[in-house]
Amino acid sequence: MAEKFDILLKDGHVIDPANDIDSKVDVAIKDKKIAKVEADIPESEASQSIDVSDHYVTPGIIDIHTHVYTLPPGAGYYVMSVNADAHFFASGVTTTVDAGTVGWWHFADFKKSCMDAARVRILALVNIASGGMVQTSTEQDPKEMHPKMSAAVVEAYPDVVIGIKAAHYWTQKPWDDEHPPWASVENAVEAGEICGKPVMVDFWPRPPERPYPDLILEKLRPGDMHTHVFARQFPIITDDGKVYDYMYQARDRGVIFDLGHGAGSFWFRNAYRALENGFAPDSISTDLHMGNINGPVVSMINTMSKYLSMGMPVQDVIKLSTVNPAKEIGHPELGTLSVGAEADVAVLEHLKGKFGFADCGKAKLTGSDKLECVMTIRAGDIVYDPTGMSMPEWVDAPEPYWEIPDLQK
Repeated sequence: MAEKFDILLKDGHVIDPANDIDSKVDVAIKDKKIAKVEADIPESEASQSIDVSDHYVTPGIIDIHTHVYTLPPGAGYYVMSVNADAHFFASGVTTTVDAGTVGWWHFADFKKSCMDAARVRILALVNIASGGMVQTSTEQDPKEMHPKMSAAVVEAYPDVVIGIKAAHYWTQKPWDDEHPPWASVENAVEAGEICGKPVMVDFWPRPPERPYPDLILEKLRPGDMHTHVFARQFPIITDDGKVYDYMYQARDRGVIFDLGHGAGSFWFRNAYRALENGFAPDSISTDLHMGNINGPVVSMINTMSKYLSMGMPVQDVIKLSTVNPAKEIGHPELGTLSVGAEADVAVLEHLKGKFGFADCGKAKLTGSDKLECVMTIRAGDIVYDPTGMSMPEWVDAPEPYWEIPDLQK
């Protein structure tokens, strides 16, 4: 007789865009892997069967723009990063990408203190600036942008570093010989060419020297990502409410448009009207850090809910939060419930009612749909279960629950 499955998620509505599954089927987990996905798996075949009827069962959510390099007090510098394990499981997030918090100066410490220590799978984009956001002055100094050094970090850690990040460069001061308009972007792309990885760009257009269309039509390569796409500074929407043609042209040439909500980079006046015109982001992400966790971002599940309440089908919301980002970061083994894949799973509830959602301009959208995460499984372990979905009622708890400890020991 075959060994039992460790966990059986029973009677849920599975949405797994990577495998074109959108139906009521069961999901069985064994030895930290997805073991079976099919209808009517007997409960007797599992050590633990969990009733997830009336819920969505999806691959673990992937947030490809966050900041999670948390530093010890007194370290001498400050980054408003969040603790990944403390904040992400409540959104069903099992994989995140730290988007350029560190450059090559701090990467070794980041890997040891955060990436290797977390239960959340943490991947990284290395900042083209040597000190990254830990020492923000380096992001303004082209002399601190070393494509070969940044690429060397990617090449040294190819399993966990997914590319290069360029951000925050020279948004207001006059151009001069030491600060040419495209220094950050061009150095990042050069590093990406060296290591064969994509680039993510956080960008501030300054026409005529640095116009936005030039970024997405000329500077970025196919597979490179523009994050914060619906920020207020980008000319996305024409005066008559349409999406500019160059947005579609850039997408046709392979540029990726990532949401990257952040504290100042998501405005319904851009995002809502773009969606009305059929232009959605390629991936949903938060840019979560301590400066926006209490609003307007709050969480990945809150950001996903904004798109659900803007009218995006739940299947597309899940696609933009699982399989799409997995492909964008070069890890197609993630964001799927394929048999043999590591068992990263989110169980979500679809709430109906009246809900308010805030954008970065202190405007709101009132919608009727909201997602809530009720369980997260990471590598086969239940890591988030606030309602006790996997637990018995207390009156039915097994014998060890009722034992009184020997207080003399």
